[in-house]
Order: sequence, then C-alpha cells, then structure tokens
Amino acid sequence: MAPMDALMLLDTPSLYFRAFFGVPESVTAPDGTPVNAVRGLIDMIARLVADRSPARLVCCMDADWRPAFRVAALPSYKAHRVAADGGDQVPDALAAQLPIIDAVLEAAGLARAGVPGYEADDVIGTLAVRHAAGGGAVDIVTGDRDLFQLVDRRGPIQVLYTARGVRNLQVMGEEEVAARYGIPGRAYGEYAALRGDPSDGLPGVPGVGDKTAAALVSRFGSVAGILQALDAGVTEGFPAGSRRRLEAAREYLAAAETVVKVVTDIDAPELTALEDELPRRPRDEQALSALAERWNLGGPVGRLRKALAAAS
Repeated sequence: MAPMDALMLLDTPSLYFRAFFGVPESVTAPDGTPVNAVRGLIDMIARLVADRSPARLVCCMDADWRPAFRVAALPSYKAHRVAADGGDQVPDALAAQLPIIDAVLEAAGLARAGVPGYEADDVIGTLAVRHAAGGGAVDIVTGDRDLFQLVDRRGPIQVLYTARGVRNLQVMGEEEVAARYGIPGRAYGEYAALRGDPSDGLPGVPGVGDKTAAALVSRFGSVAGILQALDAGVTEGFPAGSRRRLEAAREYLAAAETVVKVVTDIDAPELTALEDELPRRPRDEQALSALAERWNLGGPVGRLRKALAAAS
C-alpha cells in the first residue's frame, strides 16, 4: 500500500517497449493489427494500481526522444537508433499501436504528460522533484537505470525497477543503488557518463570501467568535481592510470554531464495544470468499451477497471 498522496510516475515508453517484446505479436485485433504492446501496457498499469494503490499517477511520454540540447552536447547521443527518415527506429508493429495506447489512456482518464523538446525521463524528473519538495512520496516505474539518479530518501523518491517484470519489481532507493554500484545513491548519472552506456550512445572514458568509475564518483562526487580536481592539479584519489585517461577525455566529460543529467525543472504549461489524481472509474466508459471491442482488449481493460475501482 502506498503512502497517502503518493505519486506514481510511469516511464511509459520503457513499459510499452517491454510489453511489445514480451507479449507475442500474434496477439492481434480482429482486423489483424498487432495489439501486444497495448495489452501488455494496460495489464502492467492494472497490476501496478492493484498492488501499489497510488493516489496519483502520470503516464510520462517522450515528446522528443532525442532532444536537441543533448545532441548538441554529444552528437553520438542515441545516434545508433536514428532511422533513415531521421526518426526513432520503432518497429512498424509497435508504431501502429501508439495511437491506440493514447486513446485507451485518454478514455481511462489516466493523466499523460509530455513536453516538446524533452524526454519522458525529464518529465519524470520534474514531476518527481516537485512532488517530493511538497513532502509527497514518489514511485518511478521504469526499466531505465538512468532514473536511479533521482532516488532520494528525503522525499522519498524511489525507483520500481522492471528488469524482472512488473510482478517482481526491484525497489531501488539510495541505499539499494549504493549497495549495488558502490556509489553515492544519487550519483548514477555521473557513474554512467564515466563508464559509458552503449544504449544511449555514451562511449565513456576509455579504460574506465565499473570499479574505477565508482571509485572516482565516490572520491570526487561528480564529473564536475573530477574536472575541478584535474584543473587544480590534484593527483591523490585517482585510481592508477585514470588521471591520464580523464585528462584525454575532458571534452567528452564536459558534454556527457549535460547529456546524462535528467532535467528536474521544466517550466511548461503541460506540467503546471496536470490533473494526476488516480481515477476511480474511466473518464469515458463508452469510448473505453468501444476501444476494448475494436482492438480485442476486453480482458486487460476489465482488469484495469477492476483495479481502479478497488484503489483506495
């Protein structure tokens, strides 16, 4: 059971990609359209609501999967995922389901939030910090470790990590992140910048692996702290050979810090008037029923209805 006024933030792209690859494409609507991602996502949300009973819930979206400010800082950012037309390499069978997902979430009355020029991570970061500042607890549901940098015991803000599925969520707070990676709980972004993250096109510092990255972050606190130490001529605290490697990677490190940091202060109307209270019944019962019939979603929609009605 979640604390009173708890906010759940869904990394929706992470969840629907997981659903798409986890549910067979043979699951289709009567007209043959694949609906595996839609069904999987709805069932995930129903399970999360049933198990956690959040007071508030927001489905956070990518309005821009590769923001210009990150590409300007580091051109390799997600460059391996750029399709021939310049867009993201989303499988056609998944792309066809995204409008259905939007329609179902709208009819169900679940809040959605995306801001032009920003990724879902940034929307999550802004909403999480804002809610925690007011004393509310925040659960972030994602399969993306980049969001570990938001964990904060004071809020508290924690990540419900989906690597083992929504039925087997791994609760990652500051203590859990520190225990797993040997770094200060909120320093995951700095750690990722140093050791690299191929999934985001971050090459990392050549020769700096997990242990060295953890030692550097633990000693200097941040990439900025490392660069300041280099500027000051500090020699102590650098693992063997790492100082030379870091000196050679100054340009990358300065850029990577901009790329890996989740934005936590978006000022946009899409986020200021957000109605995020978890509905106890769908916003538009008729529309939701029509969508369920057209797209073969009767089971998942029924489970979502039941979970919303039982939430307290």
